[in-house]
Amino acid sequence: MKLALSSLAALGLALWHGSAAASPEDDMRSRRPEQDVIYFVLPDRFENGDTANDKGGLEGDRLKTGFDPADKGFYHGGDLKGLTSRLDYIQGLGASAIWVGPIFRNKPVQGAKGEESAGYHGYWITDFTTVDPHFGTDADFKALVDAAHARGMKVYMDIIANHTADVIQYAEAAAQGFPYRSKAQYPFSTRGGTGGRPINPGFAGDEDPAPENWSKLTDPSFAYTPLVPRAERSVKVPAWLNDPIFYHNRGNTDWKGESAQYGDFVGLDDLATENPRVVAGMIDIYGAWIDRFGIDGFRIDTARHVNPAFWRAFVPAMVARAKARGIHNFHVFGEIATDDYDPALLASWTRSAGLPAVLDFAFMKGAITALSGKEGTQQLARMVEDDALYQGGKAAALQLPTFLGNHDAGRIAMFIRKAMPGISAEELLARDKLAHALLLTLRGVPTIYSGDEQGFVGAGNDQLARQDMFPSKVAAYNSETLVGTTATTAEANFDTSHPLYRFISDLAHLRRSTPALTSGSTQLRASSEQPGLFAVSRFDPETGGEVLLAFNTSTLALTTQVAVSPASNSFATLAGANCAAKPSAPGSLTVQLPPLGFTVCAARP
Repeated sequence: MKLALSSLAALGLALWHGSAAASPEDDMRSRRPEQDVIYFVLPDRFENGDTANDKGGLEGDRLKTGFDPADKGFYHGGDLKGLTSRLDYIQGLGASAIWVGPIFRNKPVQGAKGEESAGYHGYWITDFTTVDPHFGTDADFKALVDAAHARGMKVYMDIIANHTADVIQYAEAAAQGFPYRSKAQYPFSTRGGTGGRPINPGFAGDEDPAPENWSKLTDPSFAYTPLVPRAERSVKVPAWLNDPIFYHNRGNTDWKGESAQYGDFVGLDDLATENPRVVAGMIDIYGAWIDRFGIDGFRIDTARHVNPAFWRAFVPAMVARAKARGIHNFHVFGEIATDDYDPALLASWTRSAGLPAVLDFAFMKGAITALSGKEGTQQLARMVEDDALYQGGKAAALQLPTFLGNHDAGRIAMFIRKAMPGISAEELLARDKLAHALLLTLRGVPTIYSGDEQGFVGAGNDQLARQDMFPSKVAAYNSETLVGTTATTAEANFDTSHPLYRFISDLAHLRRSTPALTSGSTQLRASSEQPGLFAVSRFDPETGGEVLLAFNTSTLALTTQVAVSPASNSFATLAGANCAAKPSAPGSLTVQLPPLGFTVCAARP
């Protein structure tokens, strides 16, 4: 890839982010979210820096310790010391912020007999106040944050307010898997459904947030009868989390309607986030992490499964807590998961819930569709106008973390390979690169899922997309053919010469040195209903200077005219295919792109 990143551009990066003499930490504090590139890691799958904590200080077999590096559903040994040891690698990729998967103490193992798996991913929390021993200690986390900050890199924590680990059981028979019991059929005022024995007299329902109202909810057995096993009655921290009255106790969600908010997430204990005690408790919990460690933002797991009023209280409290500690660009983004191109759903949560940003699943869907080899770029084109849906409009959309795949949905290379059975290794690499070119030049906050830069593919979502970066013992991972390399996951994959690592690094550094690509507005120039041209212009927020981005999603070379600003009289190539030096006529530039190619063309003053 041709890339023009001169010493002048590097100087521009320093000037854009603040004084050239500013310290890395001062520069970091001054950066707005859209000026960052995020790298997302699950600590257990990244690097093992201390084998002494592999079992989390627990004794026994894997069902006690959760540790089995040969099983994709158990702990593999990655930890915070390992992550800290690889900051050079992450910074070399061009990332300026690290999103760390949940590190709180988890229930080591959950699941029915024969279906057990471990909390290596971090989403089964029992103690919200401390680091899980499998990952190290609170001191190890402080060392990570301090080391990252010294380099000018931000650290974002992955947090959960929707649920805890699966501790609460139900007295009723589990023959049907505890299906969801609705508020209409099982109101708070009775035990056993409508017409059942009256309970909770005077409780006016969960839509009344007054503490005096919630003080009248004393019996949690309105739908199911919650039971806490004796051995786990004090397992949750803070202690108030052990009381079933603070949970919905309505059985498992079916992902539809009311149950999406009130149902247990595959058995996980669903917190009653309408309760003011829960709201205050979560504010205390996560505010303390800001106070103690000076972290720079939160990624909020399962945000759409929590009532919007909770976020309207929680988010301002977190932003205020961060500002009090001198963190004025605290980045908060929620997970509003969807399988469809649905910016209206995503945007609704920035309006009803007051979330400053959400993970941009619409971008992921649009990019996957464009790279599938079958469809055009209409979804990507729609984003330019759909961004107006977000609270704060198109300017706010600049803060949406964009991504191509993740630990839940799967990896971009997997999506391409499944859409195009039999695709050659060369074409898969070219499409993977083009996907990252879209990610690293279009609006939003580019988010790289660890391993994508080493050509990881995976065979599906969830556990099938959570490969180890350090040498893996999982046979299913090690049998995969990676992109752009003959290596496998059986060996360490921190190769800074990998073609995807180099490609991403070059574009990430270019992005961060080019204000139009971080904070510029976007104007659609061209799109196609079939594989082919997609082009936009982005404009420097200070000078108005234009940067034309053009992408060819087809396997045929392309030559065409693309509209540009009439004021743009000449162009220079920043990345990709060579730009025409001059417009062919005022407002029209000839663009020539190779198959699956792109160009980044900056107008000269």
